[in-house]
Amino acid sequence: MTPTSTATGATTTVPRTPGEPAPAATAPGPGPARSRTVPAWVWALPPVAVLALAFLYPLALVLQQSVTPDDGGGVSLDPYADVFASEVFRDALTTTVWLAVGSTVGCLVLGFVLALVIAFVPFPGGKAVARFVDVFLSFPSFLITLALLFVYGSVGMANGLWTDVTGAADGPFHFLTTPWGVLLAEVTYFTPFVMRPLLAAFSQLDTGQLEVASSLGAGPVRIIRQVILPEALPALAAGGSLVLVMCLNEFGIVLFTGAKDVTTLPMLVYSKAILESDYPAACVVAVVNIAISVGLYSLYRVVSRRAGA
Repeated sequence: MTPTSTATGATTTVPRTPGEPAPAATAPGPGPARSRTVPAWVWALPPVAVLALAFLYPLALVLQQSVTPDDGGGVSLDPYADVFASEVFRDALTTTVWLAVGSTVGCLVLGFVLALVIAFVPFPGGKAVARFVDVFLSFPSFLITLALLFVYGSVGMANGLWTDVTGAADGPFHFLTTPWGVLLAEVTYFTPFVMRPLLAAFSQLDTGQLEVASSLGAGPVRIIRQVILPEALPALAAGGSLVLVMCLNEFGIVLFTGAKDVTTLPMLVYSKAILESDYPAACVVAVVNIAISVGLYSLYRVVSRRAGA
């Protein structure tokens, strides 16, 4: 039987005589032209070129200068030996590390307490305060330092109030030009960087757990220690790692506090390059600072990935 089409579009079956070969199957028509895809490496070229020009090339110049002494003679590790043997470098490295660690610890403690209050203690304007934390992250560091200078500087409000009340010639607040002033400024500026991931973590916390713990007789301290803190540890680790990296590279706060006796690695780079014109030594210090920062940033990325940030 052979199917045929009628004028009305219907299909009828025509009987096939014995021995008649079966009709050949209709060959499919030509399909659409196969689209040509651009190789992935072509799309990667523009960002790689921008990255190479904006970052890798300057970094290569810094590395080259760090092994090129001013007296010539080709590639040499003498600048590294001279810098590492310098007491100024060792003091700057020690000051940078302890300021960064101290600021990070202060930010973790203060940020955790403030985030607890904002997230779990209802008070008027709580949502506005939480939004202000986001806005605070956009402030430049020198702005916070200037604010502290207006309050605690040598001619600031606190010293002015003291001299007006006591009649003394000078006020008692001069700590801003010391390492403790730098520490206070860094804790003030970087605490919101810890609060932001903590508030995000607290918003995901099941309040039913808190209600159950409270109904079982657990006090606030025990609830914080056994229920809230375990949930907040990943956010604390991520925020603390980020603050540690930024404190190691902070330059504006140290500069604007006027702490002349506080020399960190970024300040030492500035001093060697701008004040002393010792570019090989400045590049050596910069390379050390970059190596420490990259190592800590890698740690921060690992912690953030595990925390789901």
